[in-house]
Amino acid sequence: MSCNGGSDSKSNENQSESAHPSLILTQQGVKDIKANLGSIPIFDETLAATKKEIDAEIKAGFDVPTPKDYSGGYTHATHKKNYSLMQKAGVLYQILDDETYAKFVKDMLFSYAEQYPTWPAHPKTRSYARGKLFWQCLNDSNWLVYTSQAYDCIYNYLTLEERETLETELFKPFANYISKDNPQFFNRVHNHSTWGNVAVGMIALAMDDDSLLQAALYGLKDIKLAKDMKDNDGGYINPEDGKIGFFANLDEPFSPDGYYTEGPYYQRYAMYPFLIFAQALENKKPELKILEYKDRVLLKGVNALLNLTDADGDFFLLNDSQKGMSYYNSSLVSAVNIAYHFGGNNPELLSIAQKQGEVTLDDAGLAVALGIQQGKAKPFNKKSIELSDGPNGNQGGVGILRSAPMELVFKYTAHGLSHGHYDKLSYALFEDGNEVVQDYGMSRFVNIEQKGGGNYLKENTTWAKQTISHNTIVQNETSQFQGKYDIGSKHHSNGYIFSVAQDNVQVASAKEENAYPGTKLHRTMVIIKDSDYNNPYILDIMRVQTESSNQYDLPFYYLGHIMQTNFEYDKLKTPQILGTSDGYQHLYKEAIATANGKHIKLNWLLNNTFYTYSAVTSNNDEIILARIGANDPEYNLRQEPTLILRKKNTKDAVFASIIESHGTYTPVSEMALNAYSNIKNIEVVYDTSAYTAIKIETKNNTSRVFIISNENNDKEAQHSLNINNKTYTWKGCYVLTEIN
Repeated sequence: MSCNGGSDSKSNENQSESAHPSLILTQQGVKDIKANLGSIPIFDETLAATKKEIDAEIKAGFDVPTPKDYSGGYTHATHKKNYSLMQKAGVLYQILDDETYAKFVKDMLFSYAEQYPTWPAHPKTRSYARGKLFWQCLNDSNWLVYTSQAYDCIYNYLTLEERETLETELFKPFANYISKDNPQFFNRVHNHSTWGNVAVGMIALAMDDDSLLQAALYGLKDIKLAKDMKDNDGGYINPEDGKIGFFANLDEPFSPDGYYTEGPYYQRYAMYPFLIFAQALENKKPELKILEYKDRVLLKGVNALLNLTDADGDFFLLNDSQKGMSYYNSSLVSAVNIAYHFGGNNPELLSIAQKQGEVTLDDAGLAVALGIQQGKAKPFNKKSIELSDGPNGNQGGVGILRSAPMELVFKYTAHGLSHGHYDKLSYALFEDGNEVVQDYGMSRFVNIEQKGGGNYLKENTTWAKQTISHNTIVQNETSQFQGKYDIGSKHHSNGYIFSVAQDNVQVASAKEENAYPGTKLHRTMVIIKDSDYNNPYILDIMRVQTESSNQYDLPFYYLGHIMQTNFEYDKLKTPQILGTSDGYQHLYKEAIATANGKHIKLNWLLNNTFYTYSAVTSNNDEIILARIGANDPEYNLRQEPTLILRKKNTKDAVFASIIESHGTYTPVSEMALNAYSNIKNIEVVYDTSAYTAIKIETKNNTSRVFIISNENNDKEAQHSLNINNKTYTWKGCYVLTEIN
């Protein structure tokens, strides 16, 4: 392979040049890629698409504008585009031996080297750590992670003097700015600092600068930050245990199962720097055995992420999350390729890569392309799974119940750092990749300049993070943990049962005892597969035990259009704002009803599918039909419906309900099939501190009772319980049995 370019003086340079490329592409990898070109379709297609893109950009020319904009603005978008173009052009130079691409990278880098020293901190002052190219150091770090790869690819094209200029005028000052000049950004445990650590680490590897590498791996020493320092989301910056650097960011946010405490949206974002740096370290510092660290937690993280997606590959909306983010994102293309190449060639990952339709143009991408070309792909089979949270796996977790076509995700995690929401024991429900019972996600239009510069909107705090915006209990119209990070970050829920061995009944159960002082919450989610019906249905049991009487609201965020209810309601002529704070100020009360003690039904239509919610009520419970959108003058919120079941002046309470998917509507034939619920009745037939029993009657005149032991989750325990003169005996912490 020819790596020559630039002036003739290169022939006299140090032989260390032969070590490049060595980060993501390797010299052997380049040789192998060239040897296989034309016979690896997915790689060839990705290469052709990349070449077409970069050729057009080279023809158009590039701009390195003076920074001034927030996310989505011209300067932000341009600098973001530039680092991607440089990374891709560097790869093309290595694979195609065309110096046009190396010159493009070189010219752009020297433009940055000329201007960077003259730029002050970014003029937008919103961030706790302002960058220079971007409004926050986080995006500056993105730039350096990608640009380091480009520099590695054209390293031997540059003269020694050119490299010294770039390293002295651009790369080292850049690395120092996001680390030494912004230790509040660099020395913490968060996805922000992960990007910062990796940015410094990648350029350190490219320049063979051991001092910078040590800072990346272990943080900056002898830096004192105020203990009460917070970021823009209210999260504490100074880690209590003092652990900093890349290894700390591997230790703390990841559970042993590979779950990342900030949730899948930010795990997806962080996995790129985690894995790209791990790949570079494997290539340049194999003695660190980085991918074996913490029992291969990074490789487990890829598996966890893929399991945290619905049938369409979209990530579940845990904590701050944007709807529609999926494993088709470039970060996951890279993650899947690296996990396959360095993680034992799991053939199931190849089927994900096939769906993604592209690979990375490097050693890992070649391995995937060859695996696909050789017919090794197997389906990635997503099953019910529990993922623990916390560095030691003892801070609750996420339970995912799957019974085709239904998927239920149940949250009983730790808070999730500054991106966490106040929604312990919340859930969301999906059918065939369609969200049926939703988690709102975050209030942000990412990189859309018209909406707050593409950044988080104030409604993210006043609405999206508040408890009432989720499908979980709200006590006295106050968010869990008072909606305060200082309190919520100290606590986590605890898993109680996760049992999925039986195909006909799968159970996830968890407890939360700190959300409200003196209140104990216990929620159990069950997917029941009845052979008499096409789809399984979901049983939801939420128990509340308290020391005093309170008001409890349990919202149900269905998506779709109401077809019918079995209760009479009064629709208000003018919607009323439901409350004054904790998210209630963003809800319009549109209709209200009073329960008579019988079960209620809400029947609705979504994507030409009929659903029904059946819920147990007590006399004088309030039923509120509400809609998001109050106190939202700039239309930042989606105006979507909810049903809120309210119990007033109540001490202990049980909320029990069933959700069904039971019918379809075909617009072409104008036929509605199975449009009505299959549930005749749902009833709480027994409830004490020891046991709760729910009776379910269906329209085919079968009756079942689900009984859970509330205090003993021993799988081997024997139980006997008399309910209405009938004795039930069983082994284990729950039972579902038919009533004759």
